[in-house]
Amino acid sequence: MSSRELTPFSYVVLALVGEGGAGAHDLAASMRHGRPYWTDSPRHFYAEPKRLARLGYLSSRKEPGITRERTIYALTGQGRDALRDWIPLPSRFPRIQNEALARLVAGYLVDDQALLNSFAGLREDLESVRAGLVEAEAFAHTLPERERYLSLVHDLGRRLIEAMDEWLTEVEHEFGDTR
Repeated sequence: MSSRELTPFSYVVLALVGEGGAGAHDLAASMRHGRPYWTDSPRHFYAEPKRLARLGYLSSRKEPGITRERTIYALTGQGRDALRDWIPLPSRFPRIQNEALARLVAGYLVDDQALLNSFAGLREDLESVRAGLVEAEAFAHTLPERERYLSLVHDLGRRLIEAMDEWLTEVEHEFGDTR
């Protein structure tokens, strides 16, 4: 990949910055609340806006922060055009990285209890993701120009969380945990 090339993650950053602008910290916070939809290392949410600004897709300005100056990014005309060109392209089935599935595939190597124990973190994580979604839904009301779209995004998030919760209950039942 060329360092000038836009990646799917580049478009995520451009979309999150949007017309209202955002700092890298805001983008990383959006990622934490948006875990059902996209995951990436928080450091990428700090590096990618800088790269996009160097390429002319974002502009940047400094603003006072709580403890130090922060950089706020905004779409440029080039960034807006890139999003407008990208949005009509066909969406594909999402990439899924699910450790639980890999553990199940290799589950024959351990006893059922060990496999069940490996899913305890997923059960806890579901509650954390669910709480993040509640926060994201509340935040959506502060973005009236995006609220309609975010409502649909969060509807999918609720469905994904519910599907994972139901699936996990089935797996637990299959391996003897009767929660």
